[in-house]
Amino acid sequence: MKFIKGLFITAIILFLGYVSVANAQSIFDKPVIENVEKEDRESFQERFESVKWTGAGLNNPTAIDYIPTIELRSRLQQQFGNPTQKLKDLIENEDFRPGMYIQFEYWFTVNDSIPMMVLDVDGPFSKGLTYVGASRYIDLMPSVKREFTAQLMQVKEMAEYEDYFYSPENDRLSWYYVAYKNGEFFNEKLEEEPDEFRGLTN
Repeated sequence: MKFIKGLFITAIILFLGYVSVANAQSIFDKPVIENVEKEDRESFQERFESVKWTGAGLNNPTAIDYIPTIELRSRLQQQFGNPTQKLKDLIENEDFRPGMYIQFEYWFTVNDSIPMMVLDVDGPFSKGLTYVGASRYIDLMPSVKREFTAQLMQVKEMAEYEDYFYSPENDRLSWYYVAYKNGEFFNEKLEEEPDEFRGLTN
């Protein structure tokens, strides 16, 4: 009798384990990726302040890793709206350092519980994006990136945007106007600092 009872309990445990795995897999068949709005940055940071960030699980090459970042910015704008942060938002922070120059950052929550960040590699001068996610979800990140890639690749019409970028590279050391306007991409070197940044970078 004890033997039969033991088999019954084991069967229940195995069944529950199978259901848990099946549910986890079904949840991530198509992850729901939501952009964090600029005004929600503080709540996002508070919610995930203890997260250990890593790029592991998000570095497997996909189609968007070979697309110029200047175009990916337009696709992101079309699919998710405005970036969570742009360069001016970072410069306005007291702890800003020159090594933190970026063109844009998008912060996301995946299935309302997993944080992910996406930013430019080198402003408009490179291809692909830089990704970071929570280390505890490394095993799930490949499926998240596949869905993220699918959403950007399905964009048929580019969205207009305007950004500024400062390149700290020694052969550049200049400000750039980066945009997609009237069906054209722009990456123009500026002769002087944009008006909206004056007084912020001194």
